Amino acid sequence: MFNSKSKSSFEGNAGNDSTMIGAGTTITGDMESNGDIRIDGILKGNLKGKAKIIIGTDGVVEGNIEGLQADIMGQVTGTIKVQDLLFLHGKTQVNGDIYAGKLQVEPTAVFNGSCHMGANVVELKKEVANAVNL
Repeated sequence: MFNSKSKSSFEGNAGNDSTMIGAGTTITGDMESNGDIRIDGILKGNLKGKAKIIIGTDGVVEGNIEGLQADIMGQVTGTIKVQDLLFLHGKTQVNGDIYAGKLQVEPTAVFNGSCHMGANVVELKKEVANAVNL
């Protein structure tokens, strides 16, 4: 009934955690996650993820976003820093600066701010910040 194969399958999925903030939910404060994050509600604070970040069509973030990858379909007011691909879908509205390894923007997306792109742009900014703090 209980065997080691079932146990190892369960443990293999333990690292694939995701966090979802549903529509109609408002969170005030910073959020950080090792897994995927999806926001369909409102976040008033900074968002940091080590995997994929998704802001749904009804999602609103009033703060900075930092992560590995991001798909934005809602509204963001703040700086976005993504190491790999940042994808601005459909009726996205972004008001703030973007730092991304790669950027894909659909024609109906709106972006107001400056854009910094390149493979090392996010890492470079960290090195500059560390040098300033010395």
